[in-house]
Amino acid sequence: MAPWDGAPDPERLGSSERRSRAVRSGAVRPPTGRAGTGAVGTGPEGNTDGGRRAGPDRGRRAAAPGLHTTAPTALPALVDRYAGSIGLRKVCLYVVDLQQRYLTPMAGGERLPVDSSLAGWTYRTLSLRVEQAGDPAAGPGQLIAWLPLVDGDDRLGVLGAHMDCLDSARLRRCRTLAAVLAMVITSRRAFSDQFVQQARTETMTLPAEMVRSLLPPRSIGNDRAVSTAVLEPAYELGGDGFDHSLTASSLNAVILDAMGHNLASGMTTSLALAGCRSARRRGGSLTDLVDAVDEVLAGWLPDQFCTGIATQLDLASGVFTWCNCGHPPPLLIRDQHVLDAALDTPGEPPMGMPARLAGTRRRVHQAGLEPGDRVLLYTDGVTEARMPDGTPLGLDGFTADIIRATAAGELAAEALRRLIHSLMEHQNDALRDDATILLIEWHPQH
Repeated sequence: MAPWDGAPDPERLGSSERRSRAVRSGAVRPPTGRAGTGAVGTGPEGNTDGGRRAGPDRGRRAAAPGLHTTAPTALPALVDRYAGSIGLRKVCLYVVDLQQRYLTPMAGGERLPVDSSLAGWTYRTLSLRVEQAGDPAAGPGQLIAWLPLVDGDDRLGVLGAHMDCLDSARLRRCRTLAAVLAMVITSRRAFSDQFVQQARTETMTLPAEMVRSLLPPRSIGNDRAVSTAVLEPAYELGGDGFDHSLTASSLNAVILDAMGHNLASGMTTSLALAGCRSARRRGGSLTDLVDAVDEVLAGWLPDQFCTGIATQLDLASGVFTWCNCGHPPPLLIRDQHVLDAALDTPGEPPMGMPARLAGTRRRVHQAGLEPGDRVLLYTDGVTEARMPDGTPLGLDGFTADIIRATAAGELAAEALRRLIHSLMEHQNDALRDDATILLIEWHPQH
């Protein structure tokens, strides 16, 4: 499969420029100087159904009821049938695996590597990529337009749209289809084992299964802030966990590291996550949230505890509030530098060992963020990871990787994906401890 960069990338063009280019050049066709051999692309809307014009309204009417009623196992076949009504030869859906290393076709077949395929490039950058299918030397062939499948800020996979030519109308329909399918996949994977199985390449331990079932999407965000996280070992997770959520005015995030690496650790993290959500959804403060976790662990798992940080970011003002319960302090990255000890605070007991035993309440701290600031939360499994020469990665090595990636313009989620893979490779995919990283960015509108 040879990439084709000869045509302009519509993803990077403004709407007025896309319209003017479309008027001047018409449909974008394979870079051979000849039209494709199939019937698709013979008219303005793509004549694919025996001479009947396949307008966008008829295609949407045909697809909408099917998507709502089709079983998850039949989704690829339904989408492929719908492809003809919007001027495409076929549509292939790929979902990313749990560790974000491979893109697995939902209809079965060969997986594509995220790091070394054009489909993977689309996943990594969330940008359109067009390539010519087959051997370019053999004559004209089909085009494949790769589009990201994204629900909010959560990257799910990619869509591969096969066609004889690409014009603005087809591209618009492909983007609409990708947006709808992302929502369908998100809603169905909560109760469909097929989606879960396709996202796995190994067998998962019971503690990991328990904690994973409670974790939120890897990334959430809006036009003012984003929170993204990664967690390893994906299939042998012990006591690490995270949570994040958005309201109209705030972004809330929690990172947890339970004692041990067994089923009791998984139960501790699961109870702590439930306690955090219960307090937050009742409208409680950060102190109320931590108190709720203290209570639930003391009542149900009195021999267990976990360290953690509960945070809240005011989306309008950038005021960052946090409560640190025996955990490594958050790091503040500003202008591509870590501000030394900017968010360090006096020590607090871990969750499950309530501060009230010492006759005091949990202390909450505040700091004002500046636009573009990033707050980094992590568990000690990250800094304790070893470099190839056996030395610990440490804070400097850990933060340097994040700063380099974000300075190069990488998405926050992609920077964390590459960092956690680097950590795993240095450890021969065998970490000494769970490693979790959560990155919060504040980028208010100007």
